[in-house]
Amino acid sequence: MFGESHNLADELPEFKDKISQLKTENNHFTKLFGEYDEVVHQLHRVEQGIEVHADAVVEELKLKRLHLKDALYDMLKKA
Repeated sequence: MFGESHNLADELPEFKDKISQLKTENNHFTKLFGEYDEVVHQLHRVEQGIEVHADAVVEELKLKRLHLKDALYDMLKKA
C-alpha cells in the first residue's frame, strides 16, 4: 500500500530484539535482511515517484519483498 512502512521492526514488532540479535550473530539473516531493506527502499522510491518502473517490475519487487519477509520471519520464529 502506498506510503505504508515496511520496515521489518515495524512489520514484526514482537521480534524487534531478536532482529537486532540475529543481525549481529547470523550472517545469512543479515544478508536476507539487507536484501529485504534494499527492496523496501526501491519500492519506496517508486511510490514517491523518484523511480519509474514497468508494472511487472514493481509486482516482481513486491513479490520478492514478500518472500524475503517470509524467510526472515521463519528464521525469527526458530531463533
